[in-house]
Amino acid sequence: MRILVLGGTWFLGKAIVEGAVSQGWEVTTFNRGRSGSDAPGVAAVHGDRTVREDLLKLAQSGPWDAVIDTSSSELPPRDVLLATTTLRNRARRWVHISTVSVYEGWPHEPLTDESPVLGCRADADETFGYTGEDGSPTQYGFQKAGGERAVTEVFGDEAVLLRPGVILGPGEYVGRLPWWLERAKRGGRILAPAPAEQRIQPVDVRDVATFALHQAAGRGSGGFNVTHPDGISVGAFIDECLRVTGGDGAPVWVDSSVLMQHGVKQWTELPLWRTHAGVWAVDAQRSIDAGLRCRPIADTVRDTWTWWAGDGRPVDHPRWAEHGIAAEKEARILASL
Repeated sequence: MRILVLGGTWFLGKAIVEGAVSQGWEVTTFNRGRSGSDAPGVAAVHGDRTVREDLLKLAQSGPWDAVIDTSSSELPPRDVLLATTTLRNRARRWVHISTVSVYEGWPHEPLTDESPVLGCRADADETFGYTGEDGSPTQYGFQKAGGERAVTEVFGDEAVLLRPGVILGPGEYVGRLPWWLERAKRGGRILAPAPAEQRIQPVDVRDVATFALHQAAGRGSGGFNVTHPDGISVGAFIDECLRVTGGDGAPVWVDSSVLMQHGVKQWTELPLWRTHAGVWAVDAQRSIDAGLRCRPIADTVRDTWTWWAGDGRPVDHPRWAEHGIAAEKEARILASL
């Protein structure tokens, strides 16, 4: 099996590359060479995927059985279209890492793989779309929907669209789980979003990588929601963070309405907390039927702490600074209860 990974040096891309190499696959990676280092055992090609000449140079390293695109999250649809059209004659199949944000109903409604997707042209630029007054839909969602369309228009039945929600695990660059781990380690009274029994559906990066490789070698097509089918309660999640870090803290469960009265930002200041009904109601049955297997989230918490407590430092990313409530603000809220 010969694959091309667009990206391939950090988090999901790195996990995909490592998984492919461990199976004896021939792997080519393509990136700018600025974030992370190239994995051992790959044929690394450096260039800018938004430049046609660089893509034409890359094409000379083919052909490939499949392309796995992990590097389009910040790109407009037209740049995805440029890559797919330039590489179409050098690859049989295209596995595209997308997001649940492409759905019209996200995050307000429960979702399945058949839920309607936002409309966006395959050749749209970065100005297309908008963000609603209540934060949904998002311009990001429109852009990612256009990227999906760029893949399906060019690759047809050989296009696979993987739609994760939240991906956690060793190497995380956003900072959601590392923040909770550090907060648990610090101990004391921990501001926690009630109810404790609320279930969340983050998926382990290694399980997403395995599923992406499975799809690269398979024959399925279309969209797949990649979320944890069982999930974990918020209470069990925080308890696991306390257990693995040895923290002596105790969660103080506070109703969402009270948190919002105090101006706590959903999704970022208390990572993974969001009140919309559809956030953690994403059906992944089609993915399960197609081979997705998810380890217990407690294992993800443990392994992330092992990485983080060792030499775990992700590639610098601007989203890291967005996550986690300031200790002073948390203390003020707890004191007011």
